Amino acid sequence: MTWKIVADSSCELRRLEGLAPGVSFDIVPLKIRVGEREFVDNAALDTAAMMAAMGNYNGPTSTACPSPEEWAEKFLQADQVIALTITSGLSGTYNSAVVAKEMVLESHPEKKIYVLDTLATGGQMVLDIWKARDLIQAGLPFTQVCAELEIYNQQRHILFALANFDNLVKNGRMNRLVGFVAGAMNMRAVGRGNEAGKIELLHKTRGETRMLAYLLEAMDHSGYDGSNPVVISHCFNENAARLLAGGIRNKWSGAQVEILPTSGLTSFYAEKQGLIVGY
Repeated sequence: MTWKIVADSSCELRRLEGLAPGVSFDIVPLKIRVGEREFVDNAALDTAAMMAAMGNYNGPTSTACPSPEEWAEKFLQADQVIALTITSGLSGTYNSAVVAKEMVLESHPEKKIYVLDTLATGGQMVLDIWKARDLIQAGLPFTQVCAELEIYNQQRHILFALANFDNLVKNGRMNRLVGFVAGAMNMRAVGRGNEAGKIELLHKTRGETRMLAYLLEAMDHSGYDGSNPVVISHCFNENAARLLAGGIRNKWSGAQVEILPTSGLTSFYAEKQGLIVGY
């Protein structure tokens, strides 16, 4: 029996190491629309060019989720499929994947397909993908892999730290004057993914140093103890990601920290210098 782990492109990963024979990994890309231009969030995407186009465009920008047909194409490639999607609180991607599952099972009822709404994105999805890989490699049956993955996902957390508010202003999610003042004052906004899979503002501070300190405090407050890995995604802000990783390792000795650049989709939300922390 073959296995496939498939996720939408907001998971940051473009390949997955350490897969056992008969197990594959694949990505279904979202799209970012800037005026008349469409950027496909795959391995070939020039994220810097996409961000430059967003900065130069004065109108609202948008994203588009993968079609059911794109998901179905991947689902047909294995006997047992674990699919992971960005939170349904931000995107229709989960619904699209569920429609694809129904389409495939109608013609191939022997297949086993599980779709997980991670209620997150970025690094938290990376952790879920790693867990799915490990559960499959442990030789667990399909139903147990699904059950344990769902429990694991419920125990994870995600934090967001924003330093740029241009996209929020352009898309009408923040008052233009407020956005200008926030940028001029070097403000940072820290939020978390709540139980409904939506972003909830936790704190506003000035400067990167205070932002990083608050992220550590927020991790501590949520009960993080260093026993689980952390994935930090950064949007053209590797220095801050490394500083945060150092702070995590100093506070929780032995903590495993992975740093990744944001994908096109998560760059769209995090914007330049933004951080996403999954743990």
